[in-house]
This record gives sequence, C-alpha cells and structure tokens, in this order.
Amino acid sequence: MVREFELRKEVVLESSLEQVWHAIATAEGNSVWLFPTGDLHPDDPSVTTWDPPRRLAVRLPAADDGSTQSFEYLIEARDGGTTALRFVHSGILGDDWHDEYADMTSIGWDMYLHTLSEYFRHFPGRAATFVAAEGPAVSAAEEAWPKMLLALGLPGTPEIDEVVRLTPDGLAPIEGVVDYTGPSFLGLRTADAMYRFHGRAQLDMPIAVGHHLYGPDVDPDKACAGWQDWLSRVFA
Repeated sequence: MVREFELRKEVVLESSLEQVWHAIATAEGNSVWLFPTGDLHPDDPSVTTWDPPRRLAVRLPAADDGSTQSFEYLIEARDGGTTALRFVHSGILGDDWHDEYADMTSIGWDMYLHTLSEYFRHFPGRAATFVAAEGPAVSAAEEAWPKMLLALGLPGTPEIDEVVRLTPDGLAPIEGVVDYTGPSFLGLRTADAMYRFHGRAQLDMPIAVGHHLYGPDVDPDKACAGWQDWLSRVFA
C-alpha cells in the first residue's frame, strides 16, 4: 500500500538570498551543510521550478516500488539582512519503506537545516570537505548508540552549548561545543568543523557520521578511512 507524506520546514538564516540559493542549488554549497551533490541547472529533467534566487523545485524519478519524492525551496528576504528558507519535502512511499520513514526524515531535515543555520553564523563563505562513514550492520541495534557515545569518551548525551572533548581511539581528540542533540544524534561545532553522529536503528540502518570540515589541507580519503576504521573497531 502506498502512502503520501509531506514535511514542511522553515528556518531564518543570517545570509542573503543569493547565498542561500548557492547553498541549495550547487554541489559546493550542498557540501557545507548537507552532502555533496551535482550542480543543478534549469534544463535538468528533475528540476520543475527554476527561479533564482527565490524558488527551486525538484522531483526525483519514480522508483521501482512506485515511491516518489519532491523538494521545494522558497527563499524570502527578511528584515535585518536575514533570509527565510521555507522547505517542503513530499512524495509517495512504496511498500518497501518503513512506517517510521517520514518521522525519521523529518528529524533529519531539522538537523540539516540547523547545520545550514550554524554554517552561515560561524563559517560563512568557507568551503567544506564532507566526510562520511558508516558503521557495520550490528550498529543498527538500539544499544549501539550508547556504546558509540562511550567510545567517544562521553558517558551519555551532553547538553546543548556544553563544551566537550571527544576522544575516539586512533583519531585526534576533538574539542568543541555541542550545537545539536537528540535521543540518537550528536552535533559538535569546533573552530573549523561541524561533526555529526546519528543512529538509525528505527530504520534498521547502521550508525553514520557526516562531518563538514572547513579547515585547509583536509585529505577526504584519509579522514573517511579513519572514521570508517574507528566505527568498525567500536562495533567489532
């Protein structure tokens, strides 16, 4: 049985319309808060609305199970030099999707949009190296999240604005401020990076990390391999 869903979000950003457009419509912009993608163009088959820098809409091709997804971004200037981004993610879920998909996707967008806000507040104009790694299949279990926190040197999930020091074995210590948290989510902001850890046990998926590194001379392959190796050892 297919099911329709619609998620609506809004965030006010300390940026111009053009900066927000760059963040949502280009590969370079996506890398600083989301994950690397290709640049979008008005003649792309998936682009249904192209009105820079105010409106962008994308519809993905239907999957084999009949599921579809659409994304709409509305960008509006606000007082004080800020910009409001209104975002709608809608579509149809096929039989293969878990019932929790929409709820978990909604939580994920809250995190990503918060990351975008933090980027404009603390790292405006800086390019990012995106680092992603995924734990082994056993990290899809509910008990994996507290195990990972202990491996990072944390006895539990810290509070927002708490200063913490992560000590992943085999990697350099990371000192920063907690900027986002949840039952299975930890976000840490440092002077030159935003680190994101998230559990996905509700979707029967392994723990994942997706870090945005704004410092110079970052080797993405080495950084990815380091986190991948760490996750593998934690859940060996």
